[in-house]
Amino acid sequence: MSLKNTVPYTLTRLGVIMTPEPGNPLEAAGVLNPASGRTPDGRLHLLPRIVADGNVSRVGFAEVIIRDGVPVGVERKAVVLAPDEGWERGAHNAGVEDPRVTWVPSLGLHVMTYVAFGPLGPRLALAVSDDLEHWRRLGPVQFTYQPDLDTDLCMFPNKDAVFFPEPVPDPDGRLSYAMLHRPMWDLGWMRPGEIEHLPAGVTDPRPGIWISYIPVDLARADVRALTRPENHRLVALSEFPYEALKIGSGPPPIRVDEGWLLIHHGVTGHIPVGFDPTTQKVEYAAGAMLLAAEDPSKVIARTDMPILAPETEDERAGVVPNVVFPTAIESIDGVRYVFYGMADAKIGVARLDHAPVSTTS
Repeated sequence: MSLKNTVPYTLTRLGVIMTPEPGNPLEAAGVLNPASGRTPDGRLHLLPRIVADGNVSRVGFAEVIIRDGVPVGVERKAVVLAPDEGWERGAHNAGVEDPRVTWVPSLGLHVMTYVAFGPLGPRLALAVSDDLEHWRRLGPVQFTYQPDLDTDLCMFPNKDAVFFPEPVPDPDGRLSYAMLHRPMWDLGWMRPGEIEHLPAGVTDPRPGIWISYIPVDLARADVRALTRPENHRLVALSEFPYEALKIGSGPPPIRVDEGWLLIHHGVTGHIPVGFDPTTQKVEYAAGAMLLAAEDPSKVIARTDMPILAPETEDERAGVVPNVVFPTAIESIDGVRYVFYGMADAKIGVARLDHAPVSTTS
């Protein structure tokens, strides 16, 4: 049987792990879409996006409470990143949003990708830390110009970026750190009536998942090289009904027997012009892909149905209703757990299991 459309992994929801703290103005508009990682002493933490009134986002720091091997809650510790830089603030908006954190052993660093919501809309930025709590900005991502694309990725808004935890070969066979990301070609929110500028060879304007690379030797010589990815390739576009509008990466990919497992999100519904999520009438569901072990720009299998869709009241009612948005994955006593945003208001947790592949057609 072909692995096409067959990814032998399931998600089982376990409940809510974090809700806005009553009386805390920094969380008045929600806690959602967390990154994760372990401090040097091995304790598991979430780094949630916390949102104040006015849609001003910060990155928090909270230790995960584990009971009988299962994450059940959090203990808040601090705010570790705020929109303090000018390029993270616009005239009527500000935010460091939707962090993803990957521990990269060969660098000895946690690498955070986040969305800087500044004057030109959502742009990718990076920060690094050796203890998960103290972060050093590397700055905005500056995609290297690539003539065969007939466009410049630096021109476009971008979201949903995440690094692989270990080096992989780039298209030229050079050992590299790889970053998935999701450029958006529609500039109508900033320039009404502007046409979509698609890269050469791309005919589908819907936002999809791309990959770019940073040679290992450059990053090890100067970690700031991570902000200058090159060798850009399209990985996947929307293919199934639950992804009709767009897709984007979720937690850092994890190495499994079949290749690289990527949990992603797919979106259906209607999104009006602009970047105000409260005006959207959408449904976000979680799917899964398997990327080739030695060439993660190639999809070898993907789910034709979501593995987690909004069903509970916490997932169906919130700042943006009908959203499950996975952003972090961690192992506790050999069991993997996925942490996800619920309706842009709360954080839930689900268990990731390997399911036997049926041999019947």
